[in-house]
Amino acid sequence: MSHNTPLSPRPLHHLSDVQRRVLTTRQLRQHGVTASVAAERSRAGGPWQQILPGVHLLHPGPATSEERLLAALLYTASRGQGTDGSAPGGGEPHGEAMITGLAALALHHFSSAPPLASLDRIDVLVPRTRRLRATGFVRFVRAGTLPGPQYVAGVPTAPVARALADAVARLTDAVLVRRLLTESVRHGHCEATAVVAELNSARLLSRPHVVDAVDALLAEGRAIAEGRLYDMIRGHHLPEPLWNVELRLPGGPALGGVDAYWREQAVAVEIDTRAPRQDEEVWHGGFGRKREHLERLGITVVRVTPKKLRETPEEQAAVVRTALIAAADRDPASYVVVLPR
Repeated sequence: MSHNTPLSPRPLHHLSDVQRRVLTTRQLRQHGVTASVAAERSRAGGPWQQILPGVHLLHPGPATSEERLLAALLYTASRGQGTDGSAPGGGEPHGEAMITGLAALALHHFSSAPPLASLDRIDVLVPRTRRLRATGFVRFVRAGTLPGPQYVAGVPTAPVARALADAVARLTDAVLVRRLLTESVRHGHCEATAVVAELNSARLLSRPHVVDAVDALLAEGRAIAEGRLYDMIRGHHLPEPLWNVELRLPGGPALGGVDAYWREQAVAVEIDTRAPRQDEEVWHGGFGRKREHLERLGITVVRVTPKKLRETPEEQAAVVRTALIAAADRDPASYVVVLPR
């Protein structure tokens, strides 16, 4: 049997609507269409078109956004097929590849991201070991370790923080970068610290317009976390604390600010918004030293993260309640002056 001998035709009813409109040359052969027939039908003026090398759009006219996404993934998988035609990546139909960058943010419903139909390029995240060359509207982003994909409308998509880093790496528009970063936390897509971690891994924090956007991102993330702390304390009927105060020794130096403080019980709550790039040396030199100093004075410090406030507010409320109750069994704390911060 020659290379172009038609295989036994297979019905298409097992495929989704978009999958019936975008097929690789190999998939067409499995359905009884030879490569020569596919090429003939994809000539100029024909009923089909070759949208990418080895990937055919089975209708004339422009491809939809959904068709372009599928074509990009099929092209990526087809470039790495083995002799049996299987795609790399543990049996997944698109291999390990996933959509990233601005296209992924559009899939994640970012209002500040350009619509999919307006994008000239679709970024595809692949392992660094894949030997792939950008072509047509497909552009590749390589990574040593790939995150687990999130499936949005059935499309394997990079998580928001990773997609943001890949988008920002190619953007010079400071206003757009700032809008994308702040939207990620304002609309609850992810935590600010996760975004900063990805930007740091991508070595983007040396770019002035990215640094400015990160400052706005962290401020936005802190404001949201403070709102969640208010909701947690009031929603779980904890005693009302003094909000956002600074603690000082009488006539002495400042001990640092805390987000909530119960004077009678000497319990403080602090929102931990440290970016992951801050290492243990920074912890012991700043945050850790402050906590140790307060605890030596008999003040219990409860540290909460924005993620925990969002995902497990009941657990965090229970931790605070336990600390307040336990205060009755502790020695009295040293007297400190409480000032508005």
